[in-house]
Amino acid sequence: MARKKQKAGSGGTPATVAATKAGVDFTLHSYEHDPAAPSYGEEAAEALGLDPGQVFKTLVADVDGALTVAVVPVSGSLDLKALAAAAGGKRAAMADPAAAERATGYVRGGISPLGQRRALPTVVDASAEGHATVCVSAGRRGLEIELAPADLVKLTGAVTAPIARSR
Repeated sequence: MARKKQKAGSGGTPATVAATKAGVDFTLHSYEHDPAAPSYGEEAAEALGLDPGQVFKTLVADVDGALTVAVVPVSGSLDLKALAAAAGGKRAAMADPAAAERATGYVRGGISPLGQRRALPTVVDASAEGHATVCVSAGRRGLEIELAPADLVKLTGAVTAPIARSR
């Protein structure tokens, strides 16, 4: 995998700057975002010709009053009960989009688990470990970062757990 060299302030997103600063190997993939696309994650997988099980979406949920990030494959959906259990809580619900944007510093559809304004507790679906690399948002619509699942977990301080269910 080719490492994209970037220096802080060189026009990268906070996600790419964080990955570069950590010395993580990654590849950036860009595509033309269609504002009419019904699903940001599925749009990314299709536009890049990638397996939807290898492309992960970043969702922000409220677990017992604390914002928590869930990273799940676009081919599945988030199991809120499983997320609550993995995060050590009792109840989970999807967070208010405006609260998610304020906490992460990213806009909906471009929320990355990396380089967030405020590091939130993160749970990555265990299926990520079955891939050599996974793609997540690089911090804006139309830009994905591909990296090893272990690097994603390390950079986010995440735990892994089965939090996705098949659609």
